[in-house]
Amino acid sequence: MPDQPIPKDAAYQIINDELMLDGNPRLNLASFVTTWMEPECDKLIMSSLNKNYVDMDEYPVTTELQNRCVNMIAHLFHAPIGEDDTAVGVGTVGSSEAIMLAGLAFKRKWQEKRKSQGKTYHNPNIVTGSNVQVCWEKFARYFEVDLKVVNLTEDCYVMDPVKAVEMVDENTICVAAILGSTMTGEFEDVKLLNELLTKKNKETGWNTPIHVDAASGGFVAPFLYPDLEWDFRLPLVKSINVSGHKYGLVYAGVGWVVWRAKEDLPDDLVFHINYLGSDQPTFTLNFSKGKTIILLNN
Repeated sequence: MPDQPIPKDAAYQIINDELMLDGNPRLNLASFVTTWMEPECDKLIMSSLNKNYVDMDEYPVTTELQNRCVNMIAHLFHAPIGEDDTAVGVGTVGSSEAIMLAGLAFKRKWQEKRKSQGKTYHNPNIVTGSNVQVCWEKFARYFEVDLKVVNLTEDCYVMDPVKAVEMVDENTICVAAILGSTMTGEFEDVKLLNELLTKKNKETGWNTPIHVDAASGGFVAPFLYPDLEWDFRLPLVKSINVSGHKYGLVYAGVGWVVWRAKEDLPDDLVFHINYLGSDQPTFTLNFSKGKTIILLNN
């Protein structure tokens, strides 16, 4: 910390000069993240920078805009809800937080089922391909879930559904399929995975579900490949995450997770706060955050 303050214009100039050494975002193709939006979007950002998203009583329209996005995404992904029903989902900082939340829901559902059966519930695992994004490894390490990995081969750069289902056991909380591999953009065969896993569930009685990590492909497949069955049209798909800041075409800082139905999100993971008067349900890993990117996804 400096002993004395400096003029604001000098502070600005120093930081601005340092930022000149950053790369040019318009040339950044490394992370599939949107780096340009229309000037009107920039105006929306500037007008809402000082608003805290979590203050729902103070900013109820922002909450309504988030719920609108959740409903649109749920319908886009063929969730089994009516036109006037409210979908179950939430906006997140990115797909990493979305995956953490979905994973926690699967873990809690599995634990509740094991407890009701009088069985041990201390060794959960997830089956994925080795092509998953690092956030899946983070989830496994942070929340003490074993990661069972289907290795790629020289002629297959995505998870093999047959091998994945072979690795499923009674402690598997879900199988994670990728719609848009980070390395190649390839879609995994979620439909075949659903068929094979349905057969195994009938044989074992385990009822192992599927999560689809559609961070990259969720806003591509419905428009380019509308007949491709990868989403809630498949009965075992219980949750889907998607990145708004990739092909959702908004700046970095927003992801989404939607659940097939209310019963797929355990109630005890949802906190109810009343700091500002009314009841506010919340299911996030963080608390305060800006509202700007939520607005832009509308």
